Amino acid sequence: MKFQALLSLLLIICTTLCVAQGSYGNCCLGHVKRMRANAIDNIESYRIQETDGDCNIRAVVFTMKSTPTRKKQRTVCADPDKKWVKKLKEAVDAREKISRR
Repeated sequence: MKFQALLSLLLIICTTLCVAQGSYGNCCLGHVKRMRANAIDNIESYRIQETDGDCNIRAVVFTMKSTPTRKKQRTVCADPDKKWVKKLKEAVDAREKISRR
């Protein structure tokens, strides 16, 4: 009986840890301090991450264009309060506005 109780408790703990680990899949866990100039030209879009739900920090998540050598799109997280991040968001917005015309 003690063995079954211990096994059940162990199973519950492992399940809980696995679920908690997977909940941060789309969250930024830190910010970059700056971006290289050539990386800035490859930004496709951005989204705002707020501190609600599973995410612990506010961030601007920039999505980079995929390249022939890198099929998967890369994301870069930046601090939304930094001046360079605000300017970069404005540049992406202006580029999207021009492309819609």
